[in-house]
Amino acid sequence: MSLRWILLPLLATTLFSATETLRYNVNWPSGLSLGEATLITDNLDASATSRKFELRLDASIPGFVVADEVTSLAKPDYCSIRLETKIKHGAKQRSERTEFKPEEGIAERKTANGGTSKMPMGACGRDALALVYFIRSELKLGRIPGAQTIFFGAAYQLSFKYGGASNVQLASGTEPADKILIDIQGPASKNSIEVFFGRDTMRTPLIFRVPLPLGAFTMELQR
Repeated sequence: MSLRWILLPLLATTLFSATETLRYNVNWPSGLSLGEATLITDNLDASATSRKFELRLDASIPGFVVADEVTSLAKPDYCSIRLETKIKHGAKQRSERTEFKPEEGIAERKTANGGTSKMPMGACGRDALALVYFIRSELKLGRIPGAQTIFFGAAYQLSFKYGGASNVQLASGTEPADKILIDIQGPASKNSIEVFFGRDTMRTPLIFRVPLPLGAFTMELQR
């Protein structure tokens, strides 16, 4: 399980302010902080012709550094136009770009070393980062997203289920939230994550939780 799945889990076009920056603590199962993640959005006002989302993740455990930068460009309905990733996990580094081409029915992935692959997609393909904001827009409208294919290096089949209302504990205090359970089926893996979305008007993602054999890794919002 990669740390990137902590982050997966964010059609109305007037739900959010024009810009937004959310900062998170990335925590080890024991509660020890691994580092920080930041979600930055731009061009979210109703007149925008595209939306830009950014993820910056800096985390580490002894002898292993994680430094990820992900940038997503999407249409007003959160259908992706382009996804760019720069990922460093320990000694491994990867840089790639995925172009979404609904007119051709494909998402085309190109890596820095010249590799190319084409993945079939429908009229609207979403990357993992744009998905977070699509979920928020659906929750604002009182809906749970339907099952769909999401792209993040490969194609993943996702399904969503409402997990109920609860109060979540952040460093700043307790906040009411709705839990969304996300099942992820990949080419060679199957995982599940939990995301707690606040009941504020922004439907702010408060906590991302990834169950692992060692315990649940979390990403918790800093207020």
